[in-house]
Amino acid sequence: MLADLPAIVDIYNSTIASRDVTADTEPVTLASRVDWFHHHNPERRPLWIIEAASDQAPNDAAPAPLGWLSYSDFYGRPAYAGTAELSIYIAPHWRGKGVGQYCLQQAIACAPDIGVHTLLGFIFGHNAPSLALFAKFGFATWACLPKVANLDGIERDLIILGKRVV
Repeated sequence: MLADLPAIVDIYNSTIASRDVTADTEPVTLASRVDWFHHHNPERRPLWIIEAASDQAPNDAAPAPLGWLSYSDFYGRPAYAGTAELSIYIAPHWRGKGVGQYCLQQAIACAPDIGVHTLLGFIFGHNAPSLALFAKFGFATWACLPKVANLDGIERDLIILGKRVV
């Protein structure tokens, strides 16, 4: 639902300052993410909001999003339709508590149902927690693009991890 977009943007923006997760260097706006949001659909490229169980929300409040997971097109050409890039972003207070593992497990399980046979992760070489998470689920390094990103004057590698799921 479009109503989830503010939480998606907040969680995404919470990762920018670390310079570990995204190549964005300034916070993104809601308006800048609307088209991206609408490129997702449940049948081929889902975008899932991860929430705590309703019985874990304080005082019967609506559960706050713990994070989100999206499948995105790889390279945008028809021959690559069976390949998807995964993005996983976790709210600050939920990082390191198994939410990323849950997301990756669900993404792998769902992939064949949406016509995806190959999953990719694009992860900075210095992002050890994310690299370890993907490795734990059998992703292998398929490419290293050395020093392709410049974050505050520091050149960073981009590692492309891949996994065949069918």
